[in-house]
Amino acid sequence: MFDQIVGAFEAAFTLYNLIAIAGGVALGIVIGAIPGLGSITAMAILIPVTFYMTPLAAIAFLVGVNKGGTSGGAIPAILLNSPGTPEAAATALDGHPMAKRGEAKRALKFAIFSSVTGDTISDVLLILLVVPFAAIALQFGPFEYTSVLLFAFALLAGITGDSPLKGTIAIFLGVYISTIGLDPVHSTQRMTFGEVHLYDGIALSALAIGSLALASVLVEIIDLGRGGGKESFVTEQPKRGAKTALPFREFFSYWKTLIRSALIGSGVGMLPGLGVTLAAFLSYGAARRSSPNGDNFGKGEPEGIIATEAANSAVVGSNLVPTIALGIPGNIAAALLIGALVMHGIVPGPFMLTMHGDLIYALFASMIIANFIHLVIGRAGVDLWVHFATIPRGLILPPVLMFCIIGVFLPSQSLWDVGFMLVFAGVGILMIRTGFSIVCLVIGFLLGDLFETSLRQTLLLYNGKYGETVQSPVAMIFLLMTAGVMVRSFMKSRKSRRV
Repeated sequence: MFDQIVGAFEAAFTLYNLIAIAGGVALGIVIGAIPGLGSITAMAILIPVTFYMTPLAAIAFLVGVNKGGTSGGAIPAILLNSPGTPEAAATALDGHPMAKRGEAKRALKFAIFSSVTGDTISDVLLILLVVPFAAIALQFGPFEYTSVLLFAFALLAGITGDSPLKGTIAIFLGVYISTIGLDPVHSTQRMTFGEVHLYDGIALSALAIGSLALASVLVEIIDLGRGGGKESFVTEQPKRGAKTALPFREFFSYWKTLIRSALIGSGVGMLPGLGVTLAAFLSYGAARRSSPNGDNFGKGEPEGIIATEAANSAVVGSNLVPTIALGIPGNIAAALLIGALVMHGIVPGPFMLTMHGDLIYALFASMIIANFIHLVIGRAGVDLWVHFATIPRGLILPPVLMFCIIGVFLPSQSLWDVGFMLVFAGVGILMIRTGFSIVCLVIGFLLGDLFETSLRQTLLLYNGKYGETVQSPVAMIFLLMTAGVMVRSFMKSRKSRRV
């Protein structure tokens, strides 16, 4: 075991890998600081770039982007009360009041330190728990996989957006789109209309970049063209306040909040479909209830920033537990990582630790190293981040638009993929306008193949004798939880509409 750990750090601690991690963290922070983009958009855009990297450097790069983008989302939330992502809304509650009273740098330091601390705790839990999870996963059959996937779909549909019905429709639309191409069993054409370019299905990069990245960029450009927004992303902030320094002793005086928030974020991240938004607000609520300064929350209380940022970043590591152990992404970022793994010939699931153990442990080592790099880059760039968002939107959005097109075209050298990207950009804009969840669509697409395969294997296995399914207690538990989650989600949605 010790030799394996030493070998993992030797593989991770190379100049090429360190440059990839540092580049990922820096790009994640910069793109995360732009409202409306965030770490998911950054990962979706940059996945094609990793095609030319080694598998370890590629995944470490994307993990660095996710780590940096998660903390970078706090920058606009603190500086202008404009969270670029839903989870950053909790950070804005106390971060922006601190910025308004001249403590913007201090608030950003609380955010970056909390983010790195929560992320490190989460990574340690990932390393400790992924092997037990994988051992349990080896006992899973097709029926168990189907039930777990249905539970993940139910959680995602119930939490993402205001309508569980719209979430469910978006998920199974993604599953439906994933069936385009050749049937994996009979090799017959499905919805290809005789077009050779559709035999392999629709590319992940085209769907993900189109619906996630390009759609949000086009919405920003449309709003800017109509004059429905600010010319720049951020208004001018005070450069100096009464207090800009943050001693480590003061920061670690909040150690109880740090640990509690990291554990909440880790727990949420291990459950497929829950995501960082739930972790942020659960942690914020728990911190407010347990803090002696609870009445000051929402008025510029540093503990509020600590609670949300530690929980947000803790999801980054823990969502890889179901990803590596089961092959089921904990959230959209993990789903994109699965796409990158598959692109490099690595199939996520219970056997990944056996077949690619050296790579996985080297990835764990890279994640620990990335936390230290994240701390250095984040702390050194506090002054820069304060001024970064003052760049006019008209200068930022066109290059991102071109990056989307180039990023989809390069891996396949196919204009068909670019065309599909434009189609899904339109679909994404339509979904944004009508309240459907793009996250549900993308995760449904990514899990569609696994869901179809496990469902068909289940139907063949039981061959009409579905009464025997009760002999699988694990599957029965997940199916009952699925029903419970869906009933609760629909009742809650119905109650909110009445109010």
